[in-house]
Amino acid sequence: MSSVRLDGITKRYGHTLAVEDISLNIAEREFVTLLGPSGCGKTTLLRIIAGLIEPTAGRIYFDQQDVTYLSPRARNIGFVFQQPALFPHLSVADNVGFGLSVKGVRKDVIAKRVEDMLALVGLSGYGKRMPAQLSGGQQQRVALARVLATDPRVLLFDEPLSALDRNLRETLKYSILDLQRKTGKTAIYVTHDQTEAFAISDRIVVMNAGRIEQIGTQMDIYLHPATPFVAEFIGANNSLSGVVTSVQEGEVTVDADGLRIHCRPHSAFREGDAVLGYIRPENIALLNDKDDHDVHHIGYINVFDGVLDRVIFEGATAQVRVNVNGRELRVDVSGAQRLTLSRRGGRVRIGFNDVTLIPKPA
Repeated sequence: MSSVRLDGITKRYGHTLAVEDISLNIAEREFVTLLGPSGCGKTTLLRIIAGLIEPTAGRIYFDQQDVTYLSPRARNIGFVFQQPALFPHLSVADNVGFGLSVKGVRKDVIAKRVEDMLALVGLSGYGKRMPAQLSGGQQQRVALARVLATDPRVLLFDEPLSALDRNLRETLKYSILDLQRKTGKTAIYVTHDQTEAFAISDRIVVMNAGRIEQIGTQMDIYLHPATPFVAEFIGANNSLSGVVTSVQEGEVTVDADGLRIHCRPHSAFREGDAVLGYIRPENIALLNDKDDHDVHHIGYINVFDGVLDRVIFEGATAQVRVNVNGRELRVDVSGAQRLTLSRRGGRVRIGFNDVTLIPKPA
């Protein structure tokens, strides 16, 4: 296992900048996910770490070793691709042991290692089967076993679950995490799926347009997005554009899209600052008719009346769209309340406390 350090990694294709000046430290045994939309540069960065693509600028270190221009084999990395890419004419056991056989390891040692790796991925007894006899999830487990068999310094995953159905993805993502924990390998995982990233990562690196937008734990990124992109990309958010009108001890007042909103910010703001305010739909409550605007009584510092535009029943939750002073806000409702919502046109009252303020880009 190794720590990984990226120092100013940049990759250009002609005039196209795929990755720009990325520096990142990944500790031994850490599971880090590169998360972002298609085309943000996350797979390019992963392939640079693997040695499959040469950077235009910057250096890569495994521990203190500069591996920038070493081949993938010399780096001793394990790379799990989107497709398992098993050899169809080889048995499961021969697929898992292939990398060791190329290295000239003795057959008895390979056989023992293959047996151990298949047990590790939950496929004991599958060694004699052919890839065509396996399900998609089983094939990806074999691919994992093949990578682990060579005892790589670093594990790299390029959206390994994207080709599987939802139920398999749910199961296999935890299997990958469990394997990483058991083996103690440093892992770097690429995905565009936020639920995957949140479920398995120690830290998440959110990327956009070839750059890092924010690095942090799941709670850091979800509760305290650092940029408008992160706030709008991670989960669902109601976005309001406004200006700070008052700054008092522990509270900032913002006039945003015709609404006066009271906030408890995590950063310093001054009167006149242009800001973006983000409110998570699950942090907005639909209040009962008997609730009034006495915030001490109902527990919310922001209370507004509105008109219910639509209700979208989604099973465990209901997505409610409320028109407040001409501005539509999304409210996510769960529990028994989601079953009693009236339909379009009804008057409702909403309340919320948590607002994330971010300086508005110039």
